[in-house]
Amino acid sequence: MGELKRVVSIGAHSLDAELMGGPLLLKYAKEGAHCTFIHVTQGRLEDPNATEEAKQAYLKSLLDQNKRAAEVLGGDTIWLGYVSSNMPSTEAFADRLERYFVEEKVDLVITHWRGSMHPRHINTHDAVTLAVKRLRRKGNPIRLLYGETFEDLVGFIPQAYFVLTEEEKDQWFRGLRQYQVFNGEINDFPYVPYYTNNGKVRQIESGSDGFTVNYMYASLIEPKLW
Repeated sequence: MGELKRVVSIGAHSLDAELMGGPLLLKYAKEGAHCTFIHVTQGRLEDPNATEEAKQAYLKSLLDQNKRAAEVLGGDTIWLGYVSSNMPSTEAFADRLERYFVEEKVDLVITHWRGSMHPRHINTHDAVTLAVKRLRRKGNPIRLLYGETFEDLVGFIPQAYFVLTEEEKDQWFRGLRQYQVFNGEINDFPYVPYYTNNGKVRQIESGSDGFTVNYMYASLIEPKLW
């Protein structure tokens, strides 16, 4: 794994990047790679009666959670500054990402698969994939993987399996637990049991000897098998 020096995981919302890329980024970080969790948008309070002060306090809290999670996972973090109600066009979004990938000399990108129930996940997939496609056509060897989340499973095919040691699994979950939403404080989705059991299912599925996560290759832009 050590040949990659610059790795990023791009999620549409807070927590997405860590759910998809956390397992691989923590592995690469231990080998000396510079790893970044990129958040396209931040979440928002769902209460229609929330005051502007409450909304700003929630945003500040999310940014703090971004930072704490990244630190636990051995990386850093940035927010692209977008909000769900005012996203750029796919072309403009891809242009920005392409410049970033070149400036940062990114080796590997992890993002959403397109088969998602969430429009922002699809937006992010399209822009990231377009940016990587452009770079590949220009001879840049940047690689792309699609991570697994419960919201992006339509047509998702597990292809690359990675086993986490108990220490790595604990580190990943410590990072995820920096988020209130993962701990069940924001909504009632059972994040902890879902991702705990999913790792066991992928272990059985792959015949591996430990907690397992998986990724899907961006085969549409690969000129040959890895």
